Amino acid sequence: HFFPVSYIKEFLDNMAMYKLNTFHWHLVEDQGWRIEIKQYPQLTEMAHWRDETIVGHARDSKTYDGIGYGGFYTQDQIRDIVKYAAERYITVVPEIEMPGHSCAALAAYPNLGCTGGPYEVKKTWGVMKDVYCAGQEETFGFLQNVLDEVCELFPSTYIHVGGDECPKDAWKSCSKCQQRIKDEGLADEHELQSYFIQRMEKYLSAKNRKLIGWDEILEGGLAPEATVMSWRGEKGGIEAAKQLHDVVMSPTTYCYFDYYQSENKTNEPLAIGGFLPLEKVYSYEPLPAELTEQEAKHILGAQANLWTEYIATTNKLEYMAYPRVCALAEVVWSPKPAKDYADFRKRLDTEFSRLKMYGINYCDHP
Repeated sequence: HFFPVSYIKEFLDNMAMYKLNTFHWHLVEDQGWRIEIKQYPQLTEMAHWRDETIVGHARDSKTYDGIGYGGFYTQDQIRDIVKYAAERYITVVPEIEMPGHSCAALAAYPNLGCTGGPYEVKKTWGVMKDVYCAGQEETFGFLQNVLDEVCELFPSTYIHVGGDECPKDAWKSCSKCQQRIKDEGLADEHELQSYFIQRMEKYLSAKNRKLIGWDEILEGGLAPEATVMSWRGEKGGIEAAKQLHDVVMSPTTYCYFDYYQSENKTNEPLAIGGFLPLEKVYSYEPLPAELTEQEAKHILGAQANLWTEYIATTNKLEYMAYPRVCALAEVVWSPKPAKDYADFRKRLDTEFSRLKMYGINYCDHP
């Protein structure tokens, strides 16, 4: 879901209050393209808009609301937000998804897909089989041109390219992708994904930027300078750190704030699933015991993810974020021996008063 500039700034204010210093901004998805790219006007004339949205959980609903939905940020708005964040010592890291989660872009530019379309901006949530074609140069030209404009807007060292949840079905049946596999001497479609990410990593490196992606970028071989964001548990992060790659830990089990906060889900607003209570967030230790002291130096920190498929309002967004944000902030800023959940829980009563004073909604039964 799309949130206005005024609220993004409010959210950044709240992040600063808890010393959260990186805002990972997910701007591209199957259900909407949210960033203006001047060279490709169809992205904001067409790809930002879906005709309707599923009602209820995508897993078991076949009902749609019949209401068109869209929104995007202009480049001037993005510059304003990046400046606003920097004034609060927050770095904004943009995410431009590739090669999967790309249906919105394909709807606007179907030539970038394996079949040529037609494609649509998706109306429901999940993993979609339509992805960028890895066999044609046109795809890479498009993405490089997009990244040129992204790098001008965001001075951050890191540019996030997603890399997650990319089904290989289209590639398996695409003659261009199969020819690419043959020409490059690749073993399979997993190595084709690695080829895709490595090309983008080289392009970003030439612009003095660092590529960061979800842990699927490990599949088929990791790009030489890439940084891994470990979300499917900690295994990918541990593997990357052992290869001496930098890592941001963000496992679903501790860091997914779109999960339910109570085991009794009937009393909670609709969420994607899962169960992540406050105490479990607080129990997280971002430095895995399996790593040596040298390897552990590659753990840059931890990140909470708040995906908004099922979060359409600022009120619900805050309910899902707080007080779990408070717990994670203390986790990442505290040495392990200083953590004390009982003490934290006592201090949380004061924090609830502060949140109430600032008009921030929160879950009062964590």
